Amino acid sequence: MHALYQAGQPEAPVLVLLHGTGGNEHSLLDVGRTLSPETSLLSFRGDVLENGMRRYFKRLAEGIYDEADLAQRGDALAASIQEAAKKYDFAIDKVVLVGYSNGANIAIRLLLTRPSVFNKAILYHAMYPVKDLPAGDLSQTHVFMSFGTHDPIVSATDATYVRKLFTDRQATVTDSWTPSHQLTYQEVAESKAWLAKFRCNES
Repeated sequence: MHALYQAGQPEAPVLVLLHGTGGNEHSLLDVGRTLSPETSLLSFRGDVLENGMRRYFKRLAEGIYDEADLAQRGDALAASIQEAAKKYDFAIDKVVLVGYSNGANIAIRLLLTRPSVFNKAILYHAMYPVKDLPAGDLSQTHVFMSFGTHDPIVSATDATYVRKLFTDRQATVTDSWTPSHQLTYQEVAESKAWLAKFRCNES
């Protein structure tokens, strides 16, 4: 997968940026810098094209995922992050997944299937209509997630389902509500505060 890396302070987190449908590896760089100016940024470009727009995995229809493709590409993304950790010499436990929309959806795949590797994430406007779900313990996982009260893509039912995926597995969840699917300053500011507080609690 094509990736862009910008080094930050060695002790700071590494934000893995995962764009929404139609975005690219540059789409969330400003968000990453806003979240924490001293962090390293690792941003991946989705390699699936749907009507000319980049995504991280295939869909069979609106709201229906190609679950086999999601699994395969989720594995590939996980491997790419781990390869980048070796290439750029950062500890994998410093990774915080930051995904918007489609990027948040594939981040969920990594959190659910590899909780010992990926256990911190900021998920903006995610949905996860997936039947094949692991039953693992996520008690060491910390997630900030935001949803829209009038989101035309992610319904309130979808949002409740995503939140329940994590709380049912004992993850620590902080959530925020905004008006729609659009990424807003409010949720970026709230996730910035979450990240700063989370880091303080770790130290």
